Amino acid sequence: MRVSSNFYIFSLLYLTTFLAVRGDQGNVFKNGDPNQYIAWNDDKGQIINAHDGGIISFGGTYYWYGMILRPMPVGKKGANGAATTEGISLYSSKDLYHWHNEGIILKCSDKINDRLRGPMRFERPKIIFNDKTQKFVLWFHYVGYPGDHGDLPGLGDAGVATSNSIKGPFSFRGTVRPVDQNASVKDCTLFKDQDGTAYFVYDHKDGDNRCLYIVKLSDDYLTPTKTWSRLENCRRKEAPVLIKKNNIYYLITSDMSGWRANPTHVYCSNKALGPYVELSKPCNGPSSEISYNTQPTYAIERPGSPGDWILMTERHNTQNFVNCSYVWLPLVFGNEGKVTLPYLQMWSY
Repeated sequence: MRVSSNFYIFSLLYLTTFLAVRGDQGNVFKNGDPNQYIAWNDDKGQIINAHDGGIISFGGTYYWYGMILRPMPVGKKGANGAATTEGISLYSSKDLYHWHNEGIILKCSDKINDRLRGPMRFERPKIIFNDKTQKFVLWFHYVGYPGDHGDLPGLGDAGVATSNSIKGPFSFRGTVRPVDQNASVKDCTLFKDQDGTAYFVYDHKDGDNRCLYIVKLSDDYLTPTKTWSRLENCRRKEAPVLIKKNNIYYLITSDMSGWRANPTHVYCSNKALGPYVELSKPCNGPSSEISYNTQPTYAIERPGSPGDWILMTERHNTQNFVNCSYVWLPLVFGNEGKVTLPYLQMWSY
């Protein structure tokens, strides 16, 4: 029997209330109130420091990776706390609830002339596995030393790294600017289709002109090809997330307002390269106009339920980037392609 989306939402809301009353600290995602910053800790009681990354499932284990952030440096203005002096971290889990720190898989350098000299940024890192080469391939928004955003080469590029093991270490392969060398690369993500084809989705910035682009990658996933599309109705959008359900591609993005939260948008298409059509806004209820004070990061299928998705988002804390909150919510697919993102303070899949 197929369970309706409304029944699914009702069950989640009931579970949220039930767990809150019990005070259960076990197998739950704790999102808190939209104005709260809830710490997620690993199995050693240390705060999980893996920001704006993603999750890859491999060999029966989930691996969560992201950039290691830091408190705002003394005397530093802007958002340089969002730069890293350490690199990209990795955590492992069997159930998405309990996480073990596996260490750093791509490290910053302390050498002056090294392209990975910290502080720098491996922003929005994403990893996919290449079945042909048997390598893990990592793409990210590269911002070189001192980690402040810019449009010149070295301050707004796509970075690439590879490894024979998900646990690393990853080897830096350099940077690239897809489509146009004069346009910088900002927020980005990776998507691997069912046939093994991979795509790089990114915020393409050419002066004041910004728009999302989707670029097909080479067979080894290391370079962009000349097959790409510009999503004209996705101007001034960032934080892209691309998933596929029932042969329909869903692109989830946010508006562009710096570190301030804003509405989430959902688009759909029957082709990876588009064109994409915008659907109704997915968030509803209190704080929906600012997406519950979050921004999309990545999406993963719910364990044991292929085709059901969890949207990973982040609640950015610009006063102390280490204390940004991870907020994971169920994506609910209804009739006529409608996608909703109900807010749950505490829930289990």
